Amino acid sequence: MAIEITSQSLAGGEPEKTAAYKPSLPLSGFAATDKSVSRSRFGHRTSRWTRRNFSSRASHLSGGAAIIVSIPKSGLQPEIPRLIFSHDLFEHRTKGNLWDRLRGKYLVPRKELTRAKIVLLARDPRDCFVSLYLQITRRDPNAPVELRQKTVSEMLRDRRFGIGAIVSTMNDWIGEFSERRNFTLIRYEALRAAPAEHFRDLLAILGESTPDMTIFEEALDFSRFENMQKLEAAGAFDSKILHPGDVRDPESFKVRRGKVGGYREYLSEEEQAFAASALAKLDPGFGY
Repeated sequence: MAIEITSQSLAGGEPEKTAAYKPSLPLSGFAATDKSVSRSRFGHRTSRWTRRNFSSRASHLSGGAAIIVSIPKSGLQPEIPRLIFSHDLFEHRTKGNLWDRLRGKYLVPRKELTRAKIVLLARDPRDCFVSLYLQITRRDPNAPVELRQKTVSEMLRDRRFGIGAIVSTMNDWIGEFSERRNFTLIRYEALRAAPAEHFRDLLAILGESTPDMTIFEEALDFSRFENMQKLEAAGAFDSKILHPGDVRDPESFKVRRGKVGGYREYLSEEEQAFAASALAKLDPGFGY
């Protein structure tokens, strides 16, 4: 299919609250079942893990027809029905306290990953990082002052929020999901390049193979990036998620730029070189 599918077959969560960025210890939140390693179909070697979620939030991450997993700032919108949207392992490592991590509060329950279709929405980690950096420093009032005051260079190297953490999480997802028959990888860049074609293919994966084309085109036009920018600037949305941090600051908007390769305008040559060295560790199956 035209969408970049990597699965062997084609076989309503709540909007997330603002991250608290509480200090936490480097606890993995997965329990190793053995010390062996396996190689994903993408060629990435990873330990085998058993995921656990003992928190009440597990119910909010359950019951969807499909689970859309991504690094923050990859292009998710939580309004589509019958889908669970989650940042899963990345939230687990960056959000909440030690007790949250012990319970696996932000992890999609293992049984749900077996039952539902899994869609991993990937984006170039460098673009994800820049957008996440601006989210923390320009939009999120709950982020600690010391985090919000970090320079882009400092954040790039941060253990929890830097480029290395993004790459590590993406590799862990591929290691866990890639051999599942219900798994599909799609790329943000493909959706941006040809939204109608690739979104229609994504609907087919989710079981909507024959959408009403009039409604489809209207929905597509409404959700185009440029239109969403105008609507956010006009204050057309009730949700706080789609309000700018500061209407005078274009970099504080939720629908900010969405540009492919835009990281080059924010990172110096030295910072780009550092990011490239981190990207060299990303599983080549992602195509970045």
